[in-house]
Amino acid sequence: MSNAPATGQPDLIYGLEDTPPFWDAVFAALQHLLAMFVAVVTPPLIIAAALKLDTATTGYLVSMSLVASGISSFIQCRRFGRLGAGLLCVQGTSYSFIAPIIAAGQLGGLPLIFGSCMAAASLEMLVSVALRYLQKIITPLVSGIVVTLIGLSLIKVGIIACGGGYSAMSNGSFGSMQNLMLSGLVLICIVISNQCGNKYLRMSSIVIGLIVGYIVSWCLGLIDFNSISGYGAFHFPTPFRYGLDFSWSAFIALGLIYVITSIEAYGDITANSQITGLKVQGADFMKRAQGGILADGFNSMLAGMLNSFPNSIFAQNNGLILLTGIASRRVGYYIAAMLVLLGLFPYVGLIFSLMPEPVLGGATLLMFGTVAAAGIRILVSQEIDRKASLVIAISLALGIGVEMVPDILCRMPQTIREIFSSGITTGSCAAIITNLLIRHKKDDSQA
Repeated sequence: MSNAPATGQPDLIYGLEDTPPFWDAVFAALQHLLAMFVAVVTPPLIIAAALKLDTATTGYLVSMSLVASGISSFIQCRRFGRLGAGLLCVQGTSYSFIAPIIAAGQLGGLPLIFGSCMAAASLEMLVSVALRYLQKIITPLVSGIVVTLIGLSLIKVGIIACGGGYSAMSNGSFGSMQNLMLSGLVLICIVISNQCGNKYLRMSSIVIGLIVGYIVSWCLGLIDFNSISGYGAFHFPTPFRYGLDFSWSAFIALGLIYVITSIEAYGDITANSQITGLKVQGADFMKRAQGGILADGFNSMLAGMLNSFPNSIFAQNNGLILLTGIASRRVGYYIAAMLVLLGLFPYVGLIFSLMPEPVLGGATLLMFGTVAAAGIRILVSQEIDRKASLVIAISLALGIGVEMVPDILCRMPQTIREIFSSGITTGSCAAIITNLLIRHKKDDSQA
């Protein structure tokens, strides 16, 4: 084992191929788990509520989301042949698919959701095969814009969590002094711990912040362990439990999201590689990107088989790598094992779910900010001339604009609203189109 930092990244404590000691790896894995847990379980809860599913079905979907996330993360980190990025890349249930999934569920229930998701996942796998030929479309400029948009969009989620979440909005307690003090306390604890010279304090900065927030919340009476006393003890994965169905309309809607997701995955892999100290150009990077996107599609297909929803690479965990200084992909093995165990034993997972949103908000706000910073780092590493400035300006304006004012699409057809209601989707499409147009003009002028 080498404790030397990765090339070009002196802040790393453990590089990609380093093997951290057991407790160092467990600390790092636990922080990644805490960073992604709520994001993994929230989409199935939203979908189940929209489709009015019973408690037993909802609980099973949440458990399978955790199991699928664990298996998917292991594949990404371990890399099997061409399958996987071979980086500390973790995966979980994607928010981008929620709208088309709900639409599919209202049309044909869970069988149509899982069947259409599995079929459409093949499109992302095809993108990975053709990625080498799509470099004129998916350029570092485009990927930097996408990563920046992801970070900026996630910041909104973090701010809402700091205020108490959507539940606080409904009961009138959103933005209360208690919620803001809790999130602020967690944020301050993380920053102080991260700035300490002791590597263990730095690696466990997120855990320290969340533990402090959890204890304070319990003392304030915000956590009730009695609420999970009647929950089941074990969930065994049953492939194709709800059956399969197919619809072309659902396939098309989901397929477009998969294509956009592949761009997001490319951006996340680019950011991860840069943080890890690896080159973001050349044959080796292309293999990592192709393997990561291929695994993204394959894992979504596997998730459908396990009665879960599409998976994608989590951008917020890139920020955690930067904060902790641990980029070893072997940490991903621990993360995968923890996720699978939480899925098999849902009672343990529910203890995490009891954590108040302001506590999580204080931690996620910082991590989401680092994601946006990673996107900016990709952008500034490129030559920003007049044409590149136009691409960035148009893409960010449209992406952030839709994110801030979603009602701009209120008079559009339902399908258009479902697809482009996400600022990430709108901004990514704008980045691709404007980059292509400007490149074509440049090529024509030089011809």
